[in-house]
Order: sequence, then C-alpha cells, then structure tokens
Amino acid sequence: MKIAICEEMRNIDRAAAEEYGLPELLLMENAGHMVAQAMEHLLGNVAGRNICIMAGSGNNGGDAFAAARYLSNMGAKIKIFLTCEPEHLKTASARMMKVCKQMGIEVHGLDEDRDWNRLHVALKFADGIIDGLLGTGFSGELKKKVLRLIEEVNEAGKKVLAIDIPSGVEADTGKVSTVAIVADMTLTLGLPKVGHLLSPGADMTGQLIVDDIGIPQSLLQDSKIQQNLLDEKMAVTLLPLRGKAVHKGDCGRILVIAGSQGMTGAAALAATSALRAGAGVVTLAVPASLQPILAGQLQEVMVQPVGEPEQTFLGGEKSLNKLLELAQSHDAVLIGPGLGRSMETQELIRMFAAKVNKPLVMDADAIFAFNNQPDDLSKLPQVPVLTPHLGEMAGLLGVSVSELQEALLPIVREAASEYQCILVVKSECTLIVYPDGMAFFSSLGNPGMATAGSGDVLAGTITGLMKQTEGGLAPLAGVYLHGRAGDIVYGEKGEGLLAGDIRDNLPAALKELRQKQMAGR
Repeated sequence: MKIAICEEMRNIDRAAAEEYGLPELLLMENAGHMVAQAMEHLLGNVAGRNICIMAGSGNNGGDAFAAARYLSNMGAKIKIFLTCEPEHLKTASARMMKVCKQMGIEVHGLDEDRDWNRLHVALKFADGIIDGLLGTGFSGELKKKVLRLIEEVNEAGKKVLAIDIPSGVEADTGKVSTVAIVADMTLTLGLPKVGHLLSPGADMTGQLIVDDIGIPQSLLQDSKIQQNLLDEKMAVTLLPLRGKAVHKGDCGRILVIAGSQGMTGAAALAATSALRAGAGVVTLAVPASLQPILAGQLQEVMVQPVGEPEQTFLGGEKSLNKLLELAQSHDAVLIGPGLGRSMETQELIRMFAAKVNKPLVMDADAIFAFNNQPDDLSKLPQVPVLTPHLGEMAGLLGVSVSELQEALLPIVREAASEYQCILVVKSECTLIVYPDGMAFFSSLGNPGMATAGSGDVLAGTITGLMKQTEGGLAPLAGVYLHGRAGDIVYGEKGEGLLAGDIRDNLPAALKELRQKQMAGR
C-alpha cells in the first residue's frame, strides 16, 4: 500500500475529478458513508446513541456533515458543532450542511458563551464524537477557537473517531504544534498519511482504518508516489522460497565484526540473529582476548580472534588486514555492534569500509565512525546499509534529534541520496529509505522493543538475509521479520521482553511468513 503526502493526495483528488469524472460531492458522499460505518464499529451500535460531530470549513467538515446524515438514518441522535460561519463553507460542504438542516439535524455555531455551554452539555451526554475539524491540509498553529474545541473534546473522555487525520496533527510530519485530537480510531481517506505513522501523530491516531472511497486504484498505486507501507502483503514477496537442494552456502556466509571489552552481548546477539534469520554460516570476528568468552557461549557461530592475544578492542593494520581477508570468503558483512569508540577502532572501521567490496551493513559504532565525515559514505565501493536510531542519525548529520524529527522523511531521503546509502532509521515506526528516494514505513513493532540489544538483533537479521534476498530487499525483509518477532513475543511478555526474545522468535516470524507464501501460491 502506498502512503501519501498532502500534495500527492491533492493531485489524486484532482485527477479523480478531471480524468475520471468523479465529482468532489460524490467522494464526500462516499467518505460520509464510510465514517458512519466506522462509528458504528467503534461504538458497537449507533441506534439511540448520542453523537457529537465537530465540523470545520473544509472538505473534512463536509465529510462530517455527510456522515451525520447516514448516522441519523441509522437511528443516532446527532448534534453538529461548526467552527466557522456557514457562508465560509466550501461549496460541497455547504450542500451537505443544507441537507442535514432539512433533515432536522441540529447544527450549532460556537460564537457565544451559550454555544460553548451547549457543547459542554452535549459532550457530557455523548456516546461518541466525530472529529471533522481540520483534515490533512492543516499545518502551523491552531486558531484559538479550534484549539479550545480540541481541548474540550479531549477532556470529555468519550470515544473519538477522526476523519482522515486527528485535527492538530500535520499530515506530512506527524508534528503537533500545540494540541491535537486524541482519537480512538482514524478513518483515513484514499491512502494512509505519513503523520499517521510518525509520533506524536501516531500516538493520536488510534486504530487506523484506510478506505479508498471509490478513488480508482490506478491513482492510489501511482509509481510516482515513493512512500510505501511495509506490511504483510509486501513482506510475502520479499523472500524467495527455498528449494529442496539448498545447502548452507546458498543461504549465505555472513561475517559479523563486533564486540569489545564489556560489549560481548551485542556481538553475540548480532551473530546469532543472522543465523536465526536463516543464514547458512556465520563467522564472528572479535578482539582476540574476547574469543574464549564468546566461543564458549556460541556453539553454532564460528568465533574468530583478531589482533594480539591481549587485545580488548579492534584496531591497527594487522587487524584490518585480517578482517579484509576474512571478508573475501563471506557473502556479506556486518560491522559495528559493540565495537567501541576508541580512535583506533574508528579508524579501522573507516578503512575497512573503504576497502571491502562486499554487501555491508553498518550499525552503532560503525555509524559513529562517520559522524564528522558522512560524505565519505558516498565514496565507498558498495552501497552500505546503515541502521541508526534517531540519536545516531542525528549525530551522523550534525543536527539535534528534535530538528531531525521536525522533518524526518525529507531529511532521511536527502541523506540517503547524498551519501548513497540505504538508511534504516529506527524509531516508533522504522523508516527504510533508498538512494533513489523510495521510502518504506514499517507497520509492525511495539513499545516493548525499546530495550537494549534490539538494534543488534535487527542489524544481524538484515545481514543474515543478504544472500537470501535479491535486489537490495534484505533491509525490508529484515525490518519486517524483526518487527513481527517483536510483536509475537510482546503478546506473551509485554514490556518485559528482552532483545534475546526477539531473536528467539525470528524463526516463528519466518515460519509464519513462509506459510503465508505457500498459501498464496
């Protein structure tokens, strides 16, 4: 499924009217019908229920008026509160309001104290509320009346259905400048929006339902739209099925360069996650002094000592040459988990990345090595996959986390293009962006995955899939399996889950995906 930014959605609406002859009023009618059905789903039954509808001056308000008519026909008791003067309504919205009035549905303004008193009473006895105030066109600061109304709705503590996007959330960023509607459910029209997936907008959205409202699929699936939802439907296409004659070499020989004194866990998690993702052979290259510790833990991973016997971190020409030699016999390389940030280690990372000509995944301390020189990423002999969390991404670009979050998608998109790398940015919704600008938002994950080592598992999972996938799809397949494994264990352990639990549930996520692939054949 595609994900739209505002300009793209406006173009779709325009093309629906001009190229397909679908008038705005018809799409508004369809939207109103779907909103009414969504409200019935949210409340269980609308007959005899009190529903307050908040309507603004734009098409979002028109959708709300259309919904009011359907809900009234379904037996609901409706009160509509309008934030603008009726003459300021757009043409289609004004026609929808006229029908509501002719049906005897109450429509009230919010100009005087008695209007607000009426609102207080209505909200007190309401069973549900529909937010049709602003829609996707909103950005910047809220007008005082709308701000007050949003606060009133949130304080009412009733079930809220938002039309398209909760009012107060910027559709292209998820940003909330002051306050926004906290919805239990959002019915978005046409396509999901970026603001549904990135916080704080994601926290306001509640259950997200998508309906095309009759817009032709050719418009909704236009290849010019470069944002995509990484969901189950996409995931089943990412990982080719294995033949019976497959052997471990076919599944990938993976080199993981990781670990330093006090950071052996990151190395172990990354290496074993590559195996759990289906890689055939995994070699873990670690500082020589750590080899006995990790070799005793990891029965299925070949643990290779690098450097002098007493060495507790990687660095120096001898270590570099050894790692380059190891890389030659492997299909893909992961470098970074728990490596440390000593000057020698950081220099080794940069030199190794510049000389190795294998698919390369860079995580944690390997990303930090390029903080002062991100331009060097574009000079590497391969297109590396970087897996930063927001703090690491901000550090790489020399901005604050808050600045990054202000415009996450465009900033990451520009960075992927400029530095010629694939960026897997870990946040409340993992974002994968390719150098050509194609972006994917994960539909999976949960708060329990905010735990130490989760990123090491993701990096290992992606690298473990490098040989098993084609066309640079390993980051997508890895993010999906990692998120699905996290969701499986979250159902059992909630916020007490550990990174090792995510790793241990990768086989269950992979098995589930294979079953869906077979079912679809």
